[in-house]
Amino acid sequence: MTVVVRSVTVAVRSVTVVVTGHTPRMDTPTPEDPLDRGAVRLTVDGQPVEVTDDGQTLLDALRGPVGNRSVKDGCSPQGQCGCCTVLVDGQPRVSCVTPLRRVAGRSITTLDGLPEGDGERWADAFCATGGSQCGFCTPGIIMRFAGLEGSVPDDLPSDHSLGNRALSDQAPPDRDRAARALHAHLCRCTGWQTVLDAWEVGVGIRTLSAISSGEPVDRDASARRATLEGRSPQKVGPEVALGRGGFATDTAPVEALVAVPGDGPVDDPGSWVVADTLAAARREAGKVQGRRTTADVVPPLEAPAGNWASVLRTAWVEPAPLETDAAWCMPGSEPVGPLANGGAFGAKVDSPLPAVARVLAAAHGSTVLVAPSREDTVRFGPKRPPVAGGALVDGTGILRVVRTSGIVEAVAAVAPGLDVVEVDVVGPPTSPNVRAAGWAEAVVLLTGAGAMTPGQPVVSPAGAEAAATVDDDGIRVVVRCGDPLDEVVLRSYCIGAAHMAWSWITSEGLSVDGDGVVHDLTIRSFGIVRATETPPVVVEVLPDDGTPINGSDAVFAAVAAATWCHRGCPPDLPTG
Repeated sequence: MTVVVRSVTVAVRSVTVVVTGHTPRMDTPTPEDPLDRGAVRLTVDGQPVEVTDDGQTLLDALRGPVGNRSVKDGCSPQGQCGCCTVLVDGQPRVSCVTPLRRVAGRSITTLDGLPEGDGERWADAFCATGGSQCGFCTPGIIMRFAGLEGSVPDDLPSDHSLGNRALSDQAPPDRDRAARALHAHLCRCTGWQTVLDAWEVGVGIRTLSAISSGEPVDRDASARRATLEGRSPQKVGPEVALGRGGFATDTAPVEALVAVPGDGPVDDPGSWVVADTLAAARREAGKVQGRRTTADVVPPLEAPAGNWASVLRTAWVEPAPLETDAAWCMPGSEPVGPLANGGAFGAKVDSPLPAVARVLAAAHGSTVLVAPSREDTVRFGPKRPPVAGGALVDGTGILRVVRTSGIVEAVAAVAPGLDVVEVDVVGPPTSPNVRAAGWAEAVVLLTGAGAMTPGQPVVSPAGAEAAATVDDDGIRVVVRCGDPLDEVVLRSYCIGAAHMAWSWITSEGLSVDGDGVVHDLTIRSFGIVRATETPPVVVEVLPDDGTPINGSDAVFAAVAAATWCHRGCPPDLPTG
């Protein structure tokens, strides 16, 4: 049986969707559409389909007419995050930069089409190790691992003379090879270590019993801990690893109109371009793919004058959630916003998109999905406020910070001896809600000055304690934050926070010019450290029967301070 997704007759486009569970979408006929190149036939998860080739990518086709929402769009069309990875004739491929016509006649396998039991096996492994938090990047990583599991060993003779039977007897690729395979992916949440643990469990190098007590897991307690650490509602369970966390772009009805930002302010609904499909909206908006600049990353503030024991200047930093902001709304209803499962550690809390979706739905009398591209979110999304400060060994000093509501109070909570001076700077928006914004910088500065010492417990405004040491052997963390609720989940978030802190201090930053325009618009240009470059992280969770509180923010601040000292306390971040 052939599933006809789109059929073409005499150059007039029409749609017949018979994929179970999806409502047909009727495109407006376009008799002289120059992009109409006829039907492309391929096999998706074992089902033959036909899709009209209107210049779209494989990702466009999978998420659009085919209706497969397990394939995620994290950077399209940059091809840099790996969230849209599928198997093409058994080989992993990034679908957002694969033209649909290039896969004509090929076999496409998504997470939904893995052999029976394989998806569940991988989901259980990721859940057991804490290798998936928001779950947005996990389906693509699972597909990469599925391809790697069946791949040719590194040491196979070039003539492949071993044959399939001998290949099946080979040991699975080791952890190092899995880490190299992850170069095609980005994950902002987990810090890679738990992802690689999931690889080892998934292919049988380690057993679940080696990392689990075997006791039943209280999913409500797990979700409670994840919500505390992520600072927005979070689900925990195998379904999250399978990409079923309820993201706005996944739950929007298939018949929804799609809006992308135009040239005006992002919070002005009148500046958005609305069309039948995402690809059409991007074409009508005249979107040009963002690029990585060769300009240097430069801290925007000058350090205060003084004979300081330590000086710290930070650059603009992108929170870089893999799931870009999105929201959708039906006329007269409440919008579904970007906090469905995870809020980018505070970066999406104040998103303007739900309000935009509500206005557009009312104006068009139809459900509207607002779906910015990666470069859009880089331009309008909130950044970590840059600082420039000097401190003395007694804990006093001056911290200059780009004006951000609430930042003075955040710093005062942990560093009352610092005089916080807000400075007006032209640039992208900032937010005090980004993980430990302001007060983590204060901890770093005071540690460099000797007012705090590396390894000394850092106490967060919430009351959590974390101590960290960083050396050439890796990162070690001790954390106390009330009842752990679920140690696997807590440890995962603490490892992720340690990775984020290491990455921030050593390599992250955006190039922003004197007019406040961001030039680093690709996800790879943010400087996020890859799996093979991340030091090993050991986390010890101290027993505590107190009220559960967020612990990973304290870990972030403690590891950032220890990493800066390990790097010799150079005044400008990133240290390189």
